[in-house]
Amino acid sequence: MSVNEIYSALVEKRPLASWIPTSVDGARASRYPLVPTLTISEGTGSEAPSFSIMATSRGAEVALELTDLERGHKVAESVWYPIEPTASAEILELVKRTGVALGTAASLKAFLAVRKAAGAGASINDRTADRAISPLAFTPSGDDVPVGVNATLYPYQITGWRWLKFLLAEGVGGLLADEMGLGKTLQIISALSDSGGMPLRPALILAPGSLLENWRREISKFAPHLKVLKHHGAFRTGRPSELKDYDVVVTSYDNAVRDNSLLNMIVWKVIVLDEAQFIRNPDAQRTRAVKRLQRDAGLAVTGTPVENRLLDLWSIVDFVLPGHLGDAKAFASEYSDDIDGAAKLEPLVSPLMLRRRVAEVAQDLPGRIDIPQVVELDESEVVAYDAERERIYAEYGAAATLVALTSLRRFCAHPDLMSGNAATADPMAFSKFRRMDEIVEEIFSRGEKVIIFTSFTAMADMIARHIKSRFGAFAGVIDGRLPVDDRQPLIDRFSAVQGGAALVLNPKAGGAGLNITAANHVIHYNPEWNPALEDQASARAHRRGQQLPVTVHRLLVADTVEDVVDERLTRKRAISGTAVVGVEGREDDYGDIVKALMRSPSKGVNG
Repeated sequence: MSVNEIYSALVEKRPLASWIPTSVDGARASRYPLVPTLTISEGTGSEAPSFSIMATSRGAEVALELTDLERGHKVAESVWYPIEPTASAEILELVKRTGVALGTAASLKAFLAVRKAAGAGASINDRTADRAISPLAFTPSGDDVPVGVNATLYPYQITGWRWLKFLLAEGVGGLLADEMGLGKTLQIISALSDSGGMPLRPALILAPGSLLENWRREISKFAPHLKVLKHHGAFRTGRPSELKDYDVVVTSYDNAVRDNSLLNMIVWKVIVLDEAQFIRNPDAQRTRAVKRLQRDAGLAVTGTPVENRLLDLWSIVDFVLPGHLGDAKAFASEYSDDIDGAAKLEPLVSPLMLRRRVAEVAQDLPGRIDIPQVVELDESEVVAYDAERERIYAEYGAAATLVALTSLRRFCAHPDLMSGNAATADPMAFSKFRRMDEIVEEIFSRGEKVIIFTSFTAMADMIARHIKSRFGAFAGVIDGRLPVDDRQPLIDRFSAVQGGAALVLNPKAGGAGLNITAANHVIHYNPEWNPALEDQASARAHRRGQQLPVTVHRLLVADTVEDVVDERLTRKRAISGTAVVGVEGREDDYGDIVKALMRSPSKGVNG
C-alpha cells in the first residue's frame, strides 16, 4: 500500500480493503498524524537565527527533515507517524520558494521572506517574532579590507563595509543609520569600490543638491579609480548612454524628479540615498520619483531615520526593501506613533538597519574627528555670487587685497549680510545655512551641545536667533561685544543646560582662554585665512576633560573664495603645523587673491 493509502486508512478511517495495519516494520502505528511547522529559533549571542521543522502529535514533539515531509511519514521512538499532508506541502513549497535551508540562517533574504510568510499565517512558528535581530548576525566574518580605498578604516567601519557588501550580494537593501561623525560616507564608498563581486557599475547616489560636490570630492579622494559624474546643472546630459560611461553618478533629489524618465532608462546596480530622510513623506513627488527608479539594490544613509513619526521609517524601508512592511495605510493602522508601536516594529526593521553610536565605538575613535562639509550653491546663488565677484574684479583688478575679498566671504556666510537685512531675513533661504541647520538638528536629537564659529557679528546673531526659534534651545553669543568678565558665566549657563544647546563664538574672542568641554561638536561656519586661529578655536572643546570624541565640521562653499581659503590652509599646515598667517596679508597672499577672484561656482568641476 502507498503512504497515502495507509494515511487514509489510519487517519481518515477509509480503508481501501478490510486491512488496517497495527504495526509497520515492527513499529507501533499512530492514528494521529504529526502536524509540522517550520520553526525559527533565536541564535545564541550574535549568531543568526536557525530554522528547523518541528511536528507535534497529541503532546509528542518530533524533529523532522525535509525528506520526512517528502516521504510523508516518520518513525520516532518505535512509533510510526503519518505526517499531515496539507501543512507538509505548504512547508515544502515555502522552502522551495524562499530558498531557505534548515540550520543556521545564512541568507537574510530567505529569513525575511519566511518571517513575512509567518505574519501571513503560514505554518511557521517564529520564536524570534518579538525580538530584535542584529543586522550583523548574518554577515560573514573575515579579516579582509576594502580594495581600492585610500584610507585606513576603523574596525566598526570595516564591519559596516562587510555588512553592506553582504546586503549587495544578497540583493537586499539596507539602512546605514550610524550617528554623525562615524564615517557613513566612507563606508558607502568602500562598498562601491569593493562589493566582493562584480563591479557595482553603474551606481547612482541621490543627495541634497548642496552636497553633490562633497560626494564627488570624497569619492575622488578615497576611491580615485572610480569614474564619477556629477549630473547637475544646466549642462547635464539627456542621454542614458553617457551616464552608463561612469562607475558612479551623483545627482540630486530634485533631478530625480526632473530627469526621472532619463534615470529610469537604466537599471542601476545600486541606488544610494544620502540624507534618506528626504523621502520620509510617502506622498511627496520626490519620494514617488525615487521609488520608481529601477535598481538591483537600494541603500539608505541617514543619522535620523525617524524624525517625526514611524511612517518616516516605513517610507525609507519601503525603498530599501519594497513591500517588506506592507502598504502605508496598513502600516499606519498597525503601528502607533508611540513606544509600544516602535517596540512592535523593531523586530521587523532591526535586521535591515545598522546603527552605531559614538559612545559605543569611542574606544576605536581618535579624540577629534574632522568632517568636511562641502556645500554647493543653487543656481540663483551662483548668479548672485558671480555678479559680486565680477564687481570686485572690475573695481580693484590687480590691486585687490584680502580686505577686498571680505564681501565674497560675507556672501558665503549668508547673502543677506551684504544687504544689511540680516536681522529680518529668512536664514533658511541660503543653501549653506540649511546644511548647518541639518547638522544642528542631528546634534540636538542626540541631546548634545555644539560650538559654532563665525567671524561675522551679524551672522552670529542670525544663527543664535534661528536656533532659539527653530529648536527652542539655549543659544548664546560670545564675541567682542560681550565683556571678558561675562564670558565664563555664559559658558557656565551653557554647560548647565540638560540636552541640546549652542554657543556661537567669534574665533578671535573664543580662540583662547576658554574651556568648553560641555560641547563635543564644533562647526566652523566660515573658514579663516589663519590656520592657527581655526585650530585654536577647535581646541576649545577638544581638550582634557572631554569624555567623547569631538566632531569638527568645516562648512565650505565649493568653487568660491572659501575653496581658495581651504586650499591655502592646507598648504600652510603642510609647511608648518604652527604657521600663523595674519589676516592683514602677506606677500604670498597675492596668488590666493587672484585665484579667489577667478574661482567661479558656475565653472565648477562636473566629473
